[in-house]
Amino acid sequence: MTMLTKIGNSQGIRIPKPLIQQAHLENVSLELEVLENGLLIKPINIGRDTWKENIEKVISQHKGLQDEGLLEDLLNDNDLEEYEW
Repeated sequence: MTMLTKIGNSQGIRIPKPLIQQAHLENVSLELEVLENGLLIKPINIGRDTWKENIEKVISQHKGLQDEGLLEDLLNDNDLEEYEW
């Protein structure tokens, strides 16, 4: 259990380190969301830190598959021949 502590004109709480580690709140920006019965504290993932892992995860899930229709649409520029610049 913890209590609110006065910090200047605000109040704060001390969160035990094991809870911070378990909730992945260490060294990240935090988002606060007011709920009906409390306050939700969650990390904000800013930047590209997890892009590589996310891309690798998607690639591994779709290994061997190729979206030919999408690929053809992206590579096909025949419709640009009729376009006036």
